[in-house]
Amino acid sequence: MASASNPIGIFDSGIGGLTVLKALREKLPHENFLYLGDTARIPYGTKSPQTIKKYLEQNLKYLAKQNVKAVVIACNSASSVAEEINFSLPIYDVISPGSRLAVEASKACRIGVIATKATVLSKSYVTHIQKIKPHVQVYQQASSLLVPLVEEGWDDDPVTNLIVYRYISPLLKENIDTLVLGCTHYPILKPAIRKVVGANVTLIDSGFALAKKLTEDLQQGVIMANSKDLTGEIRLLTTDSSDTFQANAKRIMLPLEIKPLEIVDIN
Repeated sequence: MASASNPIGIFDSGIGGLTVLKALREKLPHENFLYLGDTARIPYGTKSPQTIKKYLEQNLKYLAKQNVKAVVIACNSASSVAEEINFSLPIYDVISPGSRLAVEASKACRIGVIATKATVLSKSYVTHIQKIKPHVQVYQQASSLLVPLVEEGWDDDPVTNLIVYRYISPLLKENIDTLVLGCTHYPILKPAIRKVVGANVTLIDSGFALAKKLTEDLQQGVIMANSKDLTGEIRLLTTDSSDTFQANAKRIMLPLEIKPLEIVDIN
């Protein structure tokens, strides 16, 4: 039975979703969170929609067994197939709020999207953005190499800076004024991305847009809110042991302190 004190589940293929968790934690300090990183099967972005859907279903079933009261799909590749999933709990993806925020931010109606290959091929951002504002021009760029660079902790590295430049340069030639970071790993690379796009391009981090939507639903009773007299707990689960994940998690979640990872078998 659902309870207000039950955690909000957050799922990603790796550490990228921690950027969403951090945004949610800052906005909702009283809520309990259960984060699941499917590190044994990363990356998702190079896999077929059928495989991603299978992984998503398995992760959702596991989180449901942990008595979460809602699930945040903090993975753009998984979000791109989320509409095909039937699930008994409220589900939040990162593509819908990110698309809306991008439309609100773009004055020139020229929006760039960097994402994994799976997300780009799904055209999820193009569909969502043009559904909100049909005449907006959307330019996509598959940027799959950025995920392993983040997972390796190479966010401040000359190699990363060069690869970011190679990916984003074609979008700048289209005179975009807004760039969607269409993978939750990418906000970790904001300094490198900002060096390339300059000060006049707005960067869209869907984690903040998602946090706003989830906050509204908690306030309106769509999801039962935890007591404001409590400080929420955070548990981090992964499907594979990784010292790199633990180190990066501590760095991403600063100044919050996090507990040691728990390794789980979702099967």
